[in-house]
Amino acid sequence: MRLPRTGPALMLVCALAAGCSEPASETAPESGPASETPTGATSSTSPSPLRTPEPADPDQPTSWGPTVGELERAGRLVAEMSTRELAGQVIVGRYDGTDPAAPAAMVRDLHLAGVSVASSNVADEAQVRATTAAVSQAHAADGRDWPAVIGVDEEGGVVSHLGGVATEFPPFAAAGAAVAGGRAGEQVVTEAARATSLELRDLGFTWVFAPVADVTIGSADPTIGSRSPSGDPALAARAVGAAVEGYEQGGLVSTTKHFPGHGGVTADSHLRLPVLRSSLPQLRGRDLRPFEAAVEAGAPAIMMAHLDVRAMQAGTPSSQAPKVYDYLRDELGFEGVTITDSLGMGAALSEDFPAIRALRAGADLLLMPVDTATTHQLVVDAVESGDVPRARVVEAATRVVALQLWQQRVAADVRVPADVVERAERAAAELAAAGS
Repeated sequence: MRLPRTGPALMLVCALAAGCSEPASETAPESGPASETPTGATSSTSPSPLRTPEPADPDQPTSWGPTVGELERAGRLVAEMSTRELAGQVIVGRYDGTDPAAPAAMVRDLHLAGVSVASSNVADEAQVRATTAAVSQAHAADGRDWPAVIGVDEEGGVVSHLGGVATEFPPFAAAGAAVAGGRAGEQVVTEAARATSLELRDLGFTWVFAPVADVTIGSADPTIGSRSPSGDPALAARAVGAAVEGYEQGGLVSTTKHFPGHGGVTADSHLRLPVLRSSLPQLRGRDLRPFEAAVEAGAPAIMMAHLDVRAMQAGTPSSQAPKVYDYLRDELGFEGVTITDSLGMGAALSEDFPAIRALRAGADLLLMPVDTATTHQLVVDAVESGDVPRARVVEAATRVVALQLWQQRVAADVRVPADVVERAERAAAELAAAGS
């Protein structure tokens, strides 16, 4: 059972972001003068004595995984980063080919948080293991003793980028059908997610870009379809909540997607910017319900879609829209890591400088920009010029590092069993049967 959202933990992220300064080795952009009492001015009343706040329990968990202590440690680690290191810590890069040396070099040279492994980067099991090991080693060689973000789209069904390497699970629509059978079906979904977590961890991954929380409208939905747990918001919410719990139990970072809901649009965001015309009450009653369930279940990360959400911020891709991030945080109470959908998609590219716009809007991780090295330099330049406040990037990087510290701790406590493949195959068969 999850504890209620911890306000002090959220305040801690903000305090760490506000309190961090540029390392002495680099020059920080000048800031405007602070508002101060003029020298020699006196107050008409004596100031009230400051109360010393009660120290937070470092073992207290946040609503999204890391403990207060891990969040504090992350803040200290991020405070020591140069601007180039800080910029890399908010990027998950893309790369070409299957040579493990390529992503490893990117992570080391650009100080990336990590990389996303796509189907075009996969040859066979040995090559996948070599890739994840090389990335992990490069991350450590860069002086970071927390795990790299090594993610993959492995939803089951049509979006399974480890085809022929990892166990084949049914599409997530099976999860929605399974939970319709009651608590036993929810347990099957949770176990499937847990088994996936353990198998992916065995292959060297730390993140999975799943579960899909989009409520599909059916045949008019060209992008999501069977990737959606259900066209019924209540069933979709139960399936997503059950899956988030399972991923957590397995020690893998899950990424609930695509906020605020891609299942209700009739265009493909890989190609162009779809328009989501639902009113806010309609969104609350349908699209947002699975995301609410994910937050309640302790979702560590949520992926932001590239949609023109007319009820929130019309005319701007939601991954770059401050009001959409504000809604997720203020209305749904999400305190974890926000990550964009791939920034190489057509909808994201409908605006200039999508990575900078997303970071400024509230994204904590920038996923798969078209050109990783160029985007890294753009972030460096934006921070140094003040176009993106350093505190915003510190806030983002602190969340990311804290989440990776959580993943490191849980993975150490939850060992991968020797028969992990057999367990995954059994879980996949049980999910297929429960969802049939």
